[in-house]
Amino acid sequence: MAKTQTYIPKDTPIERINPMIKIYAVFCFGLSALIFPGYLLGFGIVVFFLFVARAAKILKPLVKIVFGFGIPITIMLLFIQGCYSSKNVTFIADLGFAKLGQEGVNYALKIVSTLLVFLAGFYIMNVTTYTGRLVAALTGTGMNPKVGYLILSSLNVVPQMQRKMSIIQEAQNARGVEVSGNIFSRIKAYIPLLGPVVLSSLTDAQERGMTLETRGFGIVGVKQTSYIEVKYTKTDRIIKWLDILFLAVIIILTVLIKLGIVQGVRHG
Repeated sequence: MAKTQTYIPKDTPIERINPMIKIYAVFCFGLSALIFPGYLLGFGIVVFFLFVARAAKILKPLVKIVFGFGIPITIMLLFIQGCYSSKNVTFIADLGFAKLGQEGVNYALKIVSTLLVFLAGFYIMNVTTYTGRLVAALTGTGMNPKVGYLILSSLNVVPQMQRKMSIIQEAQNARGVEVSGNIFSRIKAYIPLLGPVVLSSLTDAQERGMTLETRGFGIVGVKQTSYIEVKYTKTDRIIKWLDILFLAVIIILTVLIKLGIVQGVRHG
């Protein structure tokens, strides 16, 4: 059966946080890692996200994603930027065919740390947030309900198609169709799945549209309500201001470093 990295209720403190606060956190931490002149802050935020993932009971899959993405991209960028960056002035190793520059290595690690911050942040937000709560929180801020529905549909389309493909694949397997073996056998088995999956997805979209019309989704001049109620708690308010305070401190520290008032952290 196909596995999807989607929201699975676990009743953790991270899950109970308002979805908008999670979005604030992702962008505050991501922008902090992006603007700070060094890579240590980015990797430090990634380590913090690992603790958050442990509290959310998703540490193992996050570690797989971070290392599965981080190691290849790090090796590639270290080779490209470390050996061939125009910023290289201080060389730390001679590889024979090229010299490894300190400036290129620092820049490569900076890119990797920033990418990992955004990757880990969005992964935690996605896995710990029910899409219905996310859309309800967005529309609660004044977003047009039609835009919210488009976001909800976009987030659900891939998991829905994967579930349908899994169901059709199990049905074919029960009828004796070979769905395992080498790569050619699997490709041959997956081709017949495409037609039913696409047609069923189009049918679902049409039925959803008709359902929304019958329930008055397109009526103007009325206040639309949501079946899901998203509360904004005192804890959410505290987390929001801590995120904003963290970003403000990083901005001030970055300016001080650029002006030369604070020394010793430019590279790291």
